[in-house]
Amino acid sequence: MEKTLHTFAICAYGESPYLEQCIRSLLGQTVKTEIICCTATPGPWLYELTERYRIPLYVRDGEPGIREDWLYAYRMAKGRLVTIAHQDDIYRKNYTEELIRAYGRWPDMTVFASDYATLRMRDGHAEDDTWNLPWLVKKLLRLPLRLRILTDRAWLKKTAVLFGNSICCPSCTYHKELIGEDMFRSGYRYALDWDNLYDLAQRKGRFVVSEKPLIAYRIHDGSATKALIVNRERFREEESMFRRMLPRRLAEFLLRFYGYASREYD
Repeated sequence: MEKTLHTFAICAYGESPYLEQCIRSLLGQTVKTEIICCTATPGPWLYELTERYRIPLYVRDGEPGIREDWLYAYRMAKGRLVTIAHQDDIYRKNYTEELIRAYGRWPDMTVFASDYATLRMRDGHAEDDTWNLPWLVKKLLRLPLRLRILTDRAWLKKTAVLFGNSICCPSCTYHKELIGEDMFRSGYRYALDWDNLYDLAQRKGRFVVSEKPLIAYRIHDGSATKALIVNRERFREEESMFRRMLPRRLAEFLLRFYGYASREYD
């Protein structure tokens, strides 16, 4: 039997009002692919939703946790390439098409990612808020990754995550056959994806980033990112990452800058 090429593994938590829109965006891909849903918070609502769309639902024992949930979804996926789909976000219909095109040209890629549009929820309505400071900073930090022929070099991959995480987490697809099961080793919550990318940058393989906005990233009061900003866990983890990677004065400057940029989430 031929191995599945790509899997969207949705991480579902609670009863997100945006999950159905995410599912519909995955089912609407121009290139059809495997879709699964994984959760540690099962309930009748989720069983009914996944049954309606004929999506396999896998239930993890234990308490919900970002690292544990992502790792479970990654391991349950059968595809060579695994996208951990975030339940609040929307994937453009050509995401899988662009992913497979990149894989065909760069089969040694360990990470595929893309640019993104920003959806900000205000009074129950989604507004396009793409042109914001965090988005612009990420785009500038990704400039070295446009040198595709060199993106298998550890030093170049690290430049994209050394001065902040320039890669949009829900846009990431991981080449499971090359990476193996050893993923998300970090103890962080907010900086989990950043720490993971820094780890992968030091391993063999190529980072390939499309500058097309292939996902719509949603910002709302119920998001994990917002909650971690409010309780300041984000800042503690960013401080830990910067101090680990950079000289003290540069780390302090970047922490002040990102403290200002994070106001875009307020």
